[in-house]
Amino acid sequence: MNFITKLQDKALGQAPTSVPVQPRYDETRKQHAIIWRGVRHVEYVEKPMPLITDSRDILLKITATTICGSDLHLYNNTILDMHDGDIIGHEFMGIIQEKGEQVQKLHVGQRVVVAFAIACGTCDFCKREEYSCCDTTNPSRLMEQMYGQKTAGFYGYSHLTGGVPGGQAEYVRVPFADVNCLPIPDDIPDTKALFLSDIIPTSYHGCEIGNVKKDSVVAIWGLGPIGLLEARWCQILGAKRIIGIDCVPERLDIARKYLGIETINFKECDTTKKLLELVPDGVDCSLEAAGFDYAKSLLHKIERFLNLETDAGDILKEMILCTRKAGTISIIGVYNNTVNHFPIGPMMEKHLTVTGGQAYPQKHWKMCLEKIRSGEMDPTFVVSDHIKLSQAPDFYKKFDDKAHGALKCFIRPDDIAEGKQ
Repeated sequence: MNFITKLQDKALGQAPTSVPVQPRYDETRKQHAIIWRGVRHVEYVEKPMPLITDSRDILLKITATTICGSDLHLYNNTILDMHDGDIIGHEFMGIIQEKGEQVQKLHVGQRVVVAFAIACGTCDFCKREEYSCCDTTNPSRLMEQMYGQKTAGFYGYSHLTGGVPGGQAEYVRVPFADVNCLPIPDDIPDTKALFLSDIIPTSYHGCEIGNVKKDSVVAIWGLGPIGLLEARWCQILGAKRIIGIDCVPERLDIARKYLGIETINFKECDTTKKLLELVPDGVDCSLEAAGFDYAKSLLHKIERFLNLETDAGDILKEMILCTRKAGTISIIGVYNNTVNHFPIGPMMEKHLTVTGGQAYPQKHWKMCLEKIRSGEMDPTFVVSDHIKLSQAPDFYKKFDDKAHGALKCFIRPDDIAEGKQ
């Protein structure tokens, strides 16, 4: 499938964007980065240094980055239109090294976190604060053909979202820096601030579009970092009851012991039957935080293997059956394109609201930052490993295997981790 989409991408060409997607490079200066090589194969290599390419850019020296659960879709080659040698990673922060002449709100030496979605700040979508729907930063005609319209460009996340070099590296070029960078105050450490790039605003977004509010009864499918942070946001928002669904013992333990929520291990029971025993009328809000890779039924496993569908729909079916009439379903895990056997009848007849989409980090940043400052939101409980960038390939394997409690890593570039800079 990936081979076919690369051919389609090449045949269709690229649409114009508001800034060049690829930075200029200084071939005489090198940096280290993690690149994608194929199925379950990423490497730590030397790459040329990126340069400021547009007057609204900054060049960022990365001080912290991480591996997102959605990066595992890249690792397993199930995201469409990945190219050999792509620098991956979309969650990062750092120190501004250089800035373009039109950058007004930032200064060299400032510590900032960068949103995973690249927004221009001036299109109609950005003006409505729908930043991940930006109309001008993604050149993929393939996405336009598949989806009807393009979403924003994302760092390090396939050529469907622009093929923009990512942040699992030592340096990155950040377009439209005034829009896409959040200055971090001195009292917020990197170990907390980093996650404002994605998982903190993304987990909040899942709760917001899922209509979680005071006294809601909520079920969360997937207790990775996003699902666990969604559970914490549900508590902050005043949910009455929260039930988390997963099968990884360490994740279920964190949910029960750290957050104090109810859990279901789907390997030990039928999820739909068990959840409807716990909440006979169905939950108010069903939040999906797993993504398209996790087929439970043999039917979906076979159809995905034969490329008869790109995404598994088992979780979506469970959510529709387990949500109360006139309830809300929020989909925040990554989905590619098509799913078979979608139960549209029950969805319609039960008057369900089904919504999803990538978060708007720039919209929610300041509120999220204040929740960190107050202590209400402390994302560090999902961090299982502190590693160097050169160790990232090993963590990808451990994370994908869900081995040794791997949940979320905090990565320093090697020179910083070793005290060389």
